[in-house]
Formats: sequence, structure tokens, C-alpha cells
Amino acid sequence: MSEGLAPPTANNGLLAVFERRYLLKLLVRREISARYQGTFLGLLWSYVGPLCQFFVYWFVIGRILDLHDNVENFGIHMFAGLVVVHFFTETFGAGTRSIVRNKSVVVKMPLPREMFPVASMLVSLYHVGPQLIILTIACLFYGWTPDPVGLLALLVAILVAMAWGTAAALVFSVANVFFRDFSSLVSILQMFVRFGVPMIYPFAMVHDRFGSAAQYYLLNPLADAVLLVQRAFWVGTTSDPDHIAATELPENLMVWGAGALGAGLVALVIAQLVFSRLENRIPERL
Repeated sequence: MSEGLAPPTANNGLLAVFERRYLLKLLVRREISARYQGTFLGLLWSYVGPLCQFFVYWFVIGRILDLHDNVENFGIHMFAGLVVVHFFTETFGAGTRSIVRNKSVVVKMPLPREMFPVASMLVSLYHVGPQLIILTIACLFYGWTPDPVGLLALLVAILVAMAWGTAAALVFSVANVFFRDFSSLVSILQMFVRFGVPMIYPFAMVHDRFGSAAQYYLLNPLADAVLLVQRAFWVGTTSDPDHIAATELPENLMVWGAGALGAGLVALVIAQLVFSRLENRIPERL
């Protein structure tokens, strides 16, 4: 009689999350509405924040402090990296807290628990849009025009951040149920992420300091994603894009990006397996 019986969340997983797209859509809408609830500007804040960030990097760091006079259009260079870094860190941070924050829903409703980290990723992806709009407008002032390779680089970069961010969120969200310390650990890791990518400094500096060993730096998938976004936007704003692409970016950048994406998909599968092994113990720990 007991054969064939299974807990209501059995055989769920990431595929089941997207099979329940209606619930996922409601959850994403709720997250976005809750973030801007009670504010006067509402969704306009998703544009105000990135615009202020761009101004700080372009004017304060690039113009007043003049820390990187050897990097042409440093504000664009840094903000291009910030787009993908912010996407990853927000997915990682919000995804880690997502199950604990929604514990009343997790305990009461038989739905795929992976839905909460995935919803956090989609909310973060929603906020990438305003950042890309501001970045595009800023680049247009420098005479930038989109090219097919650049657009492909942007797509690969976003997919890399999606895969690795969701994988990290899955593992840390279930770990955070057992030990709340993981939420604090994420804040520390986010700091290392920001300094571990060529955003505040150019990749050429890494190459100059470490020579052939710089290839190990590219094993960081987020570093590849940042460079891909810079290829999509920053390179086209410089006075000699072909020269900049050849001297300031690594060789075979698209190959590195494809490798980072492939590794991210593998990491996503492993994260799903880890999550599945532990998810049945989530209700009792909440």
C-alpha cells in the first residue's frame, strides 16, 4: 500500500519550478512589490540607484580622484563590471535568505522549495534591465554602437552570472536553514567577489603583474563575465576599439566565457543534487 507514496515535494527540482511558472511569477511579483512598497518613486528607484552609482564611479573616482587615468572611460569600464557583479551578489545574498525569509510558505505549501532561490535570481535579473539601459545611454554619448560579437558576449555574461548565482543560492539557502551563520558568510564572500574581478582595476594590470599566470585568474567565472560585459560596452566607447580589445582583454575571451558557462551548468546540477538531499529536513529545521 505504501509503494508509490512520496512526500508532496518529491521529484520536484528546477524543472518543476518552471512547470509551475504561474506560482513563480506570483512570487517574483510579490518580491518586487514588497521591495518598493510604501515608497513615493516606486519602481523608479530601480533606475535612481544605478544612475547614482554610475555618477559616483564616473565623476568621483574617474574625474576627481583620477585613480585610473590610464584606463580610457574608466566610469564605463567599472560600471560595465558592476552590472554583472551586482547581479551575482544580489542573487547570492537574497537567494541565501530566501527559504528562511519565506518559512511560513515553505512549511505550509507543497511546492518546489527551489522556487525561492530561483525567484530571487529572477528579481535580481529584473533589476539588471535598468542598469543596462543607463549603461547603454552613457555609452551612446561616447559614440558606442552595438556589434554582434558584443551582444553575444553580453548574453554569455548574463547566463554565466545566472548559472553560478543560482547554484550558489541553492546550496547556501539550504545551508542557511541549518546554520544561520551562512547568511553572514555570504556578506564576506561578496566583498571578495568585488575585488576578485577586473572592475576596479583593468585586466591588463593583472597580466602585467602575473604574466602567463594570469590565465589562472580567468578560472574565476565572474572575472570572465565582467570582461565579456566590458567587451560588449566599454571597448566600443574607446578611441581604438580593436587595439583595446587586443591589448586590454585576454585572448580567446569567448572561449573562456563558454567554459565558464559550461562549468556553471555543471555547478547548477551539483547544487540541485545537494539541495535535493537536504530539502526534506528543511521543515523540521525551520
